[in-house]
Amino acid sequence: MRARLALPIALIAAVSVTATACQSPSGDGAGSAAKDAPTAASGAADYNPTAYDKVKDGGTYTTAGTFDDQGNRFHVNSTLAAERVWNWYNAVAITFSPTGEVQYNPDYFSDVSVSVKDGNQQVVLTINEKATFNDGTPIDWTAIQATWKANNGSDKDYAASTADGYNQITEVARGKDDKQAVLTFKGVNASWPSLFTTFLHPKAAAVDTFNKAYVKKAHPEWGAGPYTVGTWDAQSGNVTFVRNPKWWGKKGKLDKRVYVNLESTAGINAFKNGQLDYVSAVDAESLKQVKGLKGTEIRSGGSPFVYSLNFNTKSAVLADKAVRKAIQESIDRSQIAKIQFQGLDYKEPLPGSGLLYSFQKGYEDNVSAVLKYGPDQAKKDLDAAGWKPGSDGIREKGGKKLDVGYTLVGDDPLGKATAGALAAMLKPLGVHLAIKKADDADFSSILSERKFDLFLSGNRSMDPFGSRYLCEIYCSDRDSNLTGAGSPELDKEIRATADIADLNKQAAAANKVEQKALQNYARLPMFSGPSTYSVKKGLANVGATIFHNPLPETVGWEK
Repeated sequence: MRARLALPIALIAAVSVTATACQSPSGDGAGSAAKDAPTAASGAADYNPTAYDKVKDGGTYTTAGTFDDQGNRFHVNSTLAAERVWNWYNAVAITFSPTGEVQYNPDYFSDVSVSVKDGNQQVVLTINEKATFNDGTPIDWTAIQATWKANNGSDKDYAASTADGYNQITEVARGKDDKQAVLTFKGVNASWPSLFTTFLHPKAAAVDTFNKAYVKKAHPEWGAGPYTVGTWDAQSGNVTFVRNPKWWGKKGKLDKRVYVNLESTAGINAFKNGQLDYVSAVDAESLKQVKGLKGTEIRSGGSPFVYSLNFNTKSAVLADKAVRKAIQESIDRSQIAKIQFQGLDYKEPLPGSGLLYSFQKGYEDNVSAVLKYGPDQAKKDLDAAGWKPGSDGIREKGGKKLDVGYTLVGDDPLGKATAGALAAMLKPLGVHLAIKKADDADFSSILSERKFDLFLSGNRSMDPFGSRYLCEIYCSDRDSNLTGAGSPELDKEIRATADIADLNKQAAAANKVEQKALQNYARLPMFSGPSTYSVKKGLANVGATIFHNPLPETVGWEK
């Protein structure tokens, strides 16, 4: 899954990330970082991994956070915030190690077998006999079938995040009994575990329910797991999870898991005052404030995030490909990285892909293959496209000025600094960047309704199968493609990569197609950065986990 920060990428708002000053490159700012930057970003994990029996019973774990507008993690408008909340009161059936190895949770899947016959893959999921939804409905093959039907793209009324992978399944059938699901694929899908890390209650899988039931609401009756909803305050946005008496597995170590709805600045202050147990250090200033606090420690590691600048090709001003290309040629990404990473001891190469990360096998720098930093060339491109400088320096064409909006969410100082830097880079080009402020609460609607010209947002990979999300990001007929760019011809090439069984060959093919997609100049990967947090000492199984999602029942405080 990718999460926005889902796409099952999850989209995150354009928040800054912790990382260190990169020097300005001597030449190709769009395609290369500092000379002393490493060849790959960090792939390290730092989360105090602690065995279940070494975690004490009891206690509360409190962080800043809230539910999002769309709480169904399978919905196209779901976000990383929604994904995290979902996992506290719904099934977490398959997880991944920090480096991406598949881990099956025996409390849900007591056995998993995979075979290939006549070129078609078959997966048999044997479901734990005790597994039951909170409303008493047995978790059985119909939950797997319902999840597949809602997400496979056959019914366009479902606003599903992605059909990729699900649409390769030709049948989900009952096995030897109700507690066994038999999945038959057309061809082979090596990344299939990412499809069923969680699943839907059959009652939640009707179209209208799927699309609307979780809007600002929780449905613990359709959930399962060691925790369930204690309080869900629609007014304050605060959420509390408590132990689930209907859970059949190892009990959750915590008495309570609490989310308090706070903006990032307030979150730092709450952590300093001891009200929170964990906070993300998003920049040098916030790291300075939380570093060295008594009873706390810094946890920092690699990050499966990429923050990209999205160009809305459906907006009047950015419908012109020449304008999009010129803007990208004028952006010195290394300077944006320098702003984001200033004052922190971290370096990385500029991201070259929206699929894989530089610490992963199969990664290629696809951005450098199609884009070179060149402000002078950008001016020539706009000249050739008929955009001429006006008396005020802003280019015009057909009586229309080259005014481009940049939507800035929240009050993050680095977000403001990034917006200002982009405006300064585009001014010599003859582009006026109009910075438009929006509240954090508007994030989902800005994306779902494409209420932007330019928008910086991030994707977090929830699994290691990045090539699987090629269509989710770049297919022209997908709502998850924020830019609206692409063509039916390119869509066909994109979808052909899903039929490649070998993951290495699939990655190679996906890289080639991504290079073509990037030539629409509608999406520009900007930076990644590490995951850096300050936590109270003794907090177990929390921190920089890369692809890992520690089971909720294992989170708590060391004995």
